Amino acid sequence: MGLSLSSCGWRLANVRPKNTASGNTNKLYIFTWAGYTDDALLKQFETETGLSVVVDIYDSNESMLARLQSGGGGAYSIVYPSDYMVRRMRELGLLRELDRDRISGLDSLFEPYQNPSYDPNNSHSVPVSWGTTGLVYNRKALGTAPQDWDFLWNQREKLTRRMTLMNDTRETMGASLRRLGFSYNAEDPEAIKKAFEALQELKPFLASFTTDAWRDRIVAGDLSLAMGYSVDAVGVESENPDLGYVIPASGSSLWTDTMAIPITAPNPDAAHAWIDFMLRPDVAASVTKSLSFATPSREAFKLLPTDISNNPSLFPPEDVLAKCEGLAPVGASTELYNRYWTQLTSG
Repeated sequence: MGLSLSSCGWRLANVRPKNTASGNTNKLYIFTWAGYTDDALLKQFETETGLSVVVDIYDSNESMLARLQSGGGGAYSIVYPSDYMVRRMRELGLLRELDRDRISGLDSLFEPYQNPSYDPNNSHSVPVSWGTTGLVYNRKALGTAPQDWDFLWNQREKLTRRMTLMNDTRETMGASLRRLGFSYNAEDPEAIKKAFEALQELKPFLASFTTDAWRDRIVAGDLSLAMGYSVDAVGVESENPDLGYVIPASGSSLWTDTMAIPITAPNPDAAHAWIDFMLRPDVAASVTKSLSFATPSREAFKLLPTDISNNPSLFPPEDVLAKCEGLAPVGASTELYNRYWTQLTSG
Protein backbone atom coordinates (compact mmCIF):
# COMPACT_ATOMS: atom_id res chain seq x y z
CA MET A 1 0.00 0.00 0.00
CA GLY A 2 2.67 2.47 -1.02
CA LEU A 3 0.22 5.29 -1.33
CA SER A 4 1.52 8.73 -2.16
CA LEU A 5 -0.31 11.14 0.10
CA SER A 6 -0.39 14.86 -0.30
CA SER A 7 -0.66 15.96 1.79
CA CYS A 8 -8.51 32.55 4.45
CA GLY A 9 -10.71 32.92 7.02
CA TRP A 10 -11.12 33.72 10.70
CA ARG A 11 -11.12 31.52 13.78
CA LEU A 12 -14.51 30.06 14.53
CA ALA A 13 -16.11 31.74 17.51
CA ASN A 14 -17.45 29.53 20.26
CA VAL A 15 -21.04 29.87 19.11
CA ARG A 16 -23.68 27.25 18.41
CA PRO A 17 -27.00 27.45 16.60
CA LYS A 18 -30.04 27.96 18.79
CA ASN A 19 -32.57 25.24 19.48
CA THR A 20 -30.21 22.31 18.90
CA ALA A 21 -29.70 19.36 21.17
CA SER A 22 -25.98 20.05 21.29
CA GLY A 23 -25.98 19.96 25.08
CA ASN A 24 -27.39 16.41 25.15
CA THR A 25 -24.50 14.14 26.12
CA ASN A 26 -26.43 11.10 24.85
CA LYS A 27 -26.44 12.39 21.28
CA LEU A 28 -23.67 12.73 18.73
CA TYR A 29 -24.15 15.07 15.78
CA ILE A 30 -22.05 14.18 12.72
CA PHE A 31 -21.47 16.27 9.58
CA THR A 32 -20.25 14.01 6.78
CA TRP A 33 -20.41 13.00 3.12
CA ALA A 34 -23.44 11.27 1.62
CA GLY A 35 -23.19 7.51 1.91
CA TYR A 36 -20.65 7.49 4.73
CA THR A 37 -23.02 5.98 7.28
CA ASP A 38 -26.02 3.68 7.18
CA ASP A 39 -28.71 2.57 9.61
CA ALA A 40 -26.92 -0.66 10.53
CA LEU A 41 -23.73 1.18 11.45
CA LEU A 42 -25.54 3.78 13.55
CA LYS A 43 -27.63 1.14 15.30
CA GLN A 44 -24.54 -0.90 16.18
CA PHE A 45 -22.84 2.16 17.67
CA GLU A 46 -25.93 3.06 19.68
CA THR A 47 -26.31 -0.51 20.96
CA GLU A 48 -22.68 -0.67 22.08
CA THR A 49 -22.38 2.83 23.57
CA GLY A 50 -25.90 4.00 24.41
CA LEU A 51 -25.26 7.09 22.25
CA SER A 52 -27.66 8.01 19.46
CA VAL A 53 -26.31 9.63 16.30
CA VAL A 54 -27.80 12.38 14.12
CA VAL A 55 -26.19 12.70 10.67
CA ASP A 56 -26.24 15.69 8.32
CA ILE A 57 -24.48 15.62 4.94
CA TYR A 58 -22.54 17.99 2.72
CA ASP A 59 -21.30 17.71 -0.86
CA SER A 60 -17.94 19.47 -0.70
CA ASN A 61 -15.20 20.34 1.76
CA GLU A 62 -15.73 23.99 1.04
CA SER A 63 -19.42 23.93 1.95
CA MET A 64 -18.59 22.13 5.20
CA LEU A 65 -15.95 24.72 6.06
CA ALA A 66 -18.30 27.59 5.23
CA ARG A 67 -20.96 26.13 7.53
CA LEU A 68 -18.52 25.90 10.43
CA GLN A 69 -17.06 29.35 9.84
CA SER A 70 -20.51 30.91 9.73
CA GLY A 71 -21.30 29.50 13.17
CA GLY A 72 -23.96 27.18 11.76
CA GLY A 73 -22.11 24.00 12.68
CA GLY A 74 -21.93 24.38 16.44
CA ALA A 75 -23.94 21.23 17.12
CA TYR A 76 -21.48 18.93 15.34
CA SER A 77 -18.92 16.93 17.29
CA ILE A 78 -17.58 14.98 14.28
CA VAL A 79 -16.79 16.23 10.77
CA TYR A 80 -15.21 14.35 7.85
CA PRO A 81 -12.74 16.73 6.14
CA SER A 82 -10.55 15.46 3.31
CA ASP A 83 -6.77 15.54 3.63
CA TYR A 84 -6.09 19.01 2.21
CA MET A 85 -8.98 20.47 4.20
CA VAL A 86 -7.59 19.01 7.44
CA ARG A 87 -4.42 21.01 6.87
CA ARG A 88 -6.38 24.17 6.20
CA MET A 89 -8.68 23.71 9.21
CA ARG A 90 -5.70 23.08 11.48
CA GLU A 91 -4.12 26.33 10.30
CA LEU A 92 -7.39 28.15 11.05
CA GLY A 93 -7.58 26.63 14.51
CA LEU A 94 -10.89 24.90 13.78
CA LEU A 95 -9.98 21.39 14.95
CA ARG A 96 -9.51 19.99 18.44
CA GLU A 97 -6.32 18.04 19.18
CA LEU A 98 -7.20 14.38 19.64
CA ASP A 99 -6.66 12.44 22.84
CA ARG A 100 -4.81 9.50 21.32
CA ASP A 101 -5.05 7.48 24.55
CA ARG A 102 -8.80 7.23 23.93
CA ILE A 103 -8.42 5.92 20.38
CA SER A 104 -7.31 2.36 19.71
CA GLY A 105 -6.33 1.07 16.27
CA LEU A 106 -4.02 3.90 15.26
CA ASP A 107 -1.10 1.46 15.10
CA SER A 108 -3.12 -0.74 12.73
CA LEU A 109 -3.15 1.88 9.97
CA PHE A 110 -1.12 1.26 6.83
CA GLU A 111 2.24 2.97 7.07
CA PRO A 112 1.41 5.96 4.79
CA TYR A 113 -1.40 6.85 7.19
CA GLN A 114 0.65 6.65 10.37
CA ASN A 115 2.19 10.08 9.90
CA PRO A 116 0.51 11.85 6.94
CA SER A 117 1.92 15.14 5.72
CA TYR A 118 -1.45 16.88 5.99
CA ASP A 119 -1.67 16.09 9.72
CA PRO A 120 1.62 14.86 11.27
CA ASN A 121 1.11 11.99 13.71
CA ASN A 122 -2.67 12.23 13.10
CA SER A 123 -2.79 14.83 15.85
CA HIS A 124 -6.11 16.38 14.76
CA SER A 125 -7.69 13.75 12.49
CA VAL A 126 -7.88 10.02 11.82
CA PRO A 127 -8.20 8.61 8.28
CA VAL A 128 -11.41 6.71 7.67
CA SER A 129 -11.29 6.04 3.92
CA TRP A 130 -9.26 6.70 0.80
CA GLY A 131 -9.84 6.48 -2.91
CA THR A 132 -9.50 8.05 -6.32
CA THR A 133 -11.56 10.30 -8.55
CA GLY A 134 -12.33 9.13 -12.06
CA LEU A 135 -14.94 8.50 -14.71
CA VAL A 136 -17.97 6.25 -14.32
CA TYR A 137 -19.31 5.26 -17.73
CA ASN A 138 -21.97 3.14 -19.43
CA ARG A 139 -20.33 0.58 -21.71
CA LYS A 140 -23.39 0.12 -23.92
CA ALA A 141 -23.98 3.84 -24.37
CA LEU A 142 -20.39 4.74 -25.20
CA GLY A 143 -19.21 1.67 -27.06
CA THR A 144 -15.63 2.46 -26.14
CA ALA A 145 -14.30 3.09 -22.64
CA PRO A 146 -12.83 6.52 -21.83
CA GLN A 147 -9.09 6.40 -21.22
CA ASP A 148 -8.32 9.94 -20.15
CA TRP A 149 -9.85 13.31 -19.35
CA ASP A 150 -9.61 14.30 -23.03
CA PHE A 151 -12.49 11.94 -23.76
CA LEU A 152 -14.97 14.46 -22.34
CA TRP A 153 -13.88 17.16 -24.74
CA ASN A 154 -13.33 14.89 -27.75
CA GLN A 155 -16.73 13.20 -27.38
CA ARG A 156 -18.68 16.20 -26.14
CA GLU A 157 -21.19 16.17 -29.00
CA LYS A 158 -22.09 12.55 -28.34
CA LEU A 159 -22.20 13.22 -24.59
CA THR A 160 -24.33 16.37 -24.79
CA ARG A 161 -26.48 16.60 -21.63
CA ARG A 162 -25.49 13.04 -20.76
CA MET A 163 -22.41 13.72 -18.68
CA THR A 164 -21.76 15.43 -15.35
CA LEU A 165 -18.79 16.92 -13.56
CA MET A 166 -18.43 17.16 -9.80
CA ASN A 167 -19.71 20.16 -7.90
CA ASP A 168 -16.31 20.53 -6.28
CA THR A 169 -13.93 23.38 -7.04
CA ARG A 170 -10.64 21.60 -6.52
CA GLU A 171 -11.63 18.26 -8.02
CA THR A 172 -13.13 19.61 -11.24
CA MET A 173 -10.61 22.41 -11.74
CA GLY A 174 -7.93 19.87 -10.89
CA ALA A 175 -9.10 17.44 -13.57
CA SER A 176 -8.97 20.22 -16.15
CA LEU A 177 -5.51 21.21 -14.96
CA ARG A 178 -4.30 17.61 -15.18
CA ARG A 179 -5.66 17.26 -18.71
CA LEU A 180 -3.56 20.27 -19.70
CA GLY A 181 -0.43 18.82 -18.10
CA PHE A 182 -0.50 20.84 -14.87
CA SER A 183 -0.64 19.77 -11.24
CA TYR A 184 -3.93 19.48 -9.39
CA ASN A 185 -2.36 21.94 -6.98
CA ALA A 186 -1.24 24.49 -9.56
CA GLU A 187 -0.83 28.03 -8.21
CA ASP A 188 0.23 29.68 -11.46
CA PRO A 189 -2.56 32.10 -12.48
CA GLU A 190 -2.09 31.36 -16.19
CA ALA A 191 -2.46 27.60 -15.67
CA ILE A 192 -5.59 28.10 -13.56
CA LYS A 193 -7.04 30.42 -16.19
CA LYS A 194 -6.46 27.85 -18.95
CA ALA A 195 -8.18 25.17 -16.88
CA PHE A 196 -11.15 27.46 -16.31
CA GLU A 197 -11.41 28.34 -20.01
CA ALA A 198 -11.37 24.65 -20.96
CA LEU A 199 -14.23 23.97 -18.55
CA GLN A 200 -16.15 26.94 -19.93
CA GLU A 201 -15.82 25.34 -23.35
CA LEU A 202 -17.24 22.07 -22.02
CA LYS A 203 -20.03 23.52 -19.86
CA PRO A 204 -22.74 23.78 -22.60
CA PHE A 205 -22.52 20.02 -23.10
CA LEU A 206 -22.91 19.10 -19.41
CA ALA A 207 -26.09 17.89 -17.76
CA SER A 208 -24.98 19.48 -14.49
CA PHE A 209 -22.29 19.92 -11.87
CA THR A 210 -23.10 17.41 -9.14
CA THR A 211 -21.14 15.35 -6.67
CA ASP A 212 -23.94 12.95 -5.67
CA ALA A 213 -27.08 13.27 -7.82
CA TRP A 214 -25.52 11.56 -10.85
CA ARG A 215 -25.66 8.10 -9.23
CA ASP A 216 -29.34 7.28 -9.66
CA ARG A 217 -29.37 8.82 -13.11
CA ILE A 218 -26.47 6.79 -14.46
CA VAL A 219 -27.87 3.58 -12.96
CA ALA A 220 -31.17 4.31 -14.72
CA GLY A 221 -29.41 5.01 -18.01
CA ASP A 222 -30.20 8.74 -18.13
CA LEU A 223 -26.47 9.57 -18.12
CA SER A 224 -23.66 8.01 -20.12
CA LEU A 225 -20.73 9.31 -18.11
CA ALA A 226 -20.10 10.98 -14.75
CA MET A 227 -17.09 12.23 -12.88
CA GLY A 228 -17.17 10.66 -9.45
CA TYR A 229 -15.37 9.15 -6.50
CA SER A 230 -14.28 5.53 -6.55
CA VAL A 231 -16.44 4.77 -3.52
CA ASP A 232 -19.54 5.83 -5.47
CA ALA A 233 -18.36 4.04 -8.61
CA VAL A 234 -18.17 0.71 -6.80
CA GLY A 235 -21.69 1.25 -5.49
CA VAL A 236 -23.30 1.93 -8.87
CA GLU A 237 -21.32 -0.85 -10.58
CA SER A 238 -23.05 -3.30 -8.26
CA GLU A 239 -26.45 -1.95 -9.31
CA ASN A 240 -25.90 -1.91 -13.07
CA PRO A 241 -23.50 -4.37 -14.77
CA ASP A 242 -23.19 -2.07 -17.78
CA LEU A 243 -21.29 0.49 -15.71
CA GLY A 244 -17.52 0.68 -15.36
CA TYR A 245 -14.97 2.93 -13.69
CA VAL A 246 -11.67 4.21 -15.03
CA ILE A 247 -8.92 6.32 -13.50
CA PRO A 248 -7.72 8.65 -16.29
CA ALA A 249 -4.35 7.62 -17.72
CA SER A 250 -2.76 11.04 -17.20
CA GLY A 251 -3.59 10.82 -13.51
CA SER A 252 -6.27 11.88 -11.10
CA SER A 253 -6.68 12.85 -7.49
CA LEU A 254 -5.87 10.48 -4.64
CA TRP A 255 -7.92 11.50 -1.65
CA THR A 256 -8.17 10.60 2.01
CA ASP A 257 -11.24 11.38 4.08
CA THR A 258 -10.83 11.68 7.82
CA MET A 259 -12.74 12.01 11.07
CA ALA A 260 -12.03 15.12 13.12
CA ILE A 261 -13.47 16.96 16.10
CA PRO A 262 -14.32 20.68 15.66
CA ILE A 263 -12.92 23.03 18.27
CA THR A 264 -16.51 23.91 19.23
CA ALA A 265 -17.66 20.28 19.56
CA PRO A 266 -20.28 20.09 22.33
CA ASN A 267 -19.69 16.37 22.93
CA PRO A 268 -15.98 15.48 22.49
CA ASP A 269 -16.39 12.35 24.64
CA ALA A 270 -18.92 10.89 22.20
CA ALA A 271 -16.72 12.03 19.30
CA HIS A 272 -13.73 10.09 20.62
CA ALA A 273 -16.00 7.07 21.13
CA TRP A 274 -17.10 7.27 17.48
CA ILE A 275 -13.54 7.49 16.15
CA ASP A 276 -12.46 4.57 18.33
CA PHE A 277 -15.47 2.55 17.12
CA MET A 278 -14.79 3.29 13.45
CA LEU A 279 -11.14 2.24 13.76
CA ARG A 280 -11.96 -1.23 15.05
CA PRO A 281 -10.89 -3.75 12.39
CA ASP A 282 -14.22 -5.59 12.42
CA VAL A 283 -16.17 -2.33 12.05
CA ALA A 284 -13.83 -0.90 9.39
CA ALA A 285 -14.00 -4.13 7.37
CA SER A 286 -17.79 -4.19 7.68
CA VAL A 287 -17.99 -0.58 6.46
CA THR A 288 -15.78 -1.41 3.46
CA LYS A 289 -18.07 -4.30 2.56
CA SER A 290 -21.36 -2.46 3.03
CA LEU A 291 -20.44 1.10 1.95
CA SER A 292 -17.60 0.37 -0.54
CA PHE A 293 -14.91 2.37 1.30
CA ALA A 294 -11.24 1.58 0.78
CA THR A 295 -10.05 1.17 4.34
CA PRO A 296 -6.74 2.63 5.57
CA SER A 297 -6.61 -0.07 8.27
CA ARG A 298 -4.17 -2.91 7.65
CA GLU A 299 -5.99 -5.23 10.03
CA ALA A 300 -9.38 -4.45 8.48
CA PHE A 301 -7.97 -5.11 5.00
CA LYS A 302 -6.97 -8.61 6.11
CA LEU A 303 -10.60 -9.34 7.00
CA LEU A 304 -11.96 -8.48 3.54
CA PRO A 305 -13.10 -11.18 1.10
CA THR A 306 -10.86 -11.46 -1.98
CA ASP A 307 -13.51 -10.16 -4.38
CA ILE A 308 -13.32 -6.84 -2.52
CA SER A 309 -9.60 -6.68 -1.72
CA ASN A 310 -8.81 -7.51 -5.37
CA ASN A 311 -11.27 -4.99 -6.83
CA PRO A 312 -9.13 -2.51 -8.85
CA SER A 313 -11.79 0.20 -8.63
CA LEU A 314 -11.48 0.13 -4.85
CA PHE A 315 -7.82 -0.84 -4.47
CA PRO A 316 -6.02 0.22 -7.69
CA PRO A 317 -2.61 -1.22 -8.62
CA GLU A 318 0.54 0.68 -7.67
CA ASP A 319 1.37 1.83 -11.22
CA VAL A 320 -2.03 3.57 -11.44
CA LEU A 321 -1.74 5.16 -8.00
CA ALA A 322 1.74 6.44 -8.89
CA LYS A 323 0.16 8.80 -11.44
CA CYS A 324 -2.35 10.16 -8.97
CA GLU A 325 -1.88 13.23 -6.82
CA GLY A 326 -3.24 14.30 -3.47
CA LEU A 327 -4.91 17.69 -3.16
CA ALA A 328 -3.05 20.29 -1.11
CA PRO A 329 -3.86 23.87 -0.08
CA VAL A 330 -3.04 26.39 -2.82
CA GLY A 331 -2.42 29.41 -0.61
CA ALA A 332 -3.26 32.78 -2.09
CA SER A 333 -4.50 31.09 -5.28
CA THR A 334 -7.56 29.84 -3.38
CA GLU A 335 -9.35 33.11 -4.11
CA LEU A 336 -8.62 32.74 -7.82
CA TYR A 337 -9.97 29.17 -7.89
CA ASN A 338 -13.12 30.30 -6.09
CA ARG A 339 -13.66 33.27 -8.36
CA TYR A 340 -13.38 31.18 -11.51
CA TRP A 341 -15.57 28.46 -10.00
CA THR A 342 -18.33 30.92 -9.15
CA GLN A 343 -18.21 32.28 -12.66
CA LEU A 344 -18.28 28.78 -14.14
CA THR A 345 -21.21 27.43 -12.12
CA SER A 346 -23.41 30.53 -12.02
CA GLY A 347 -26.09 31.09 -14.58
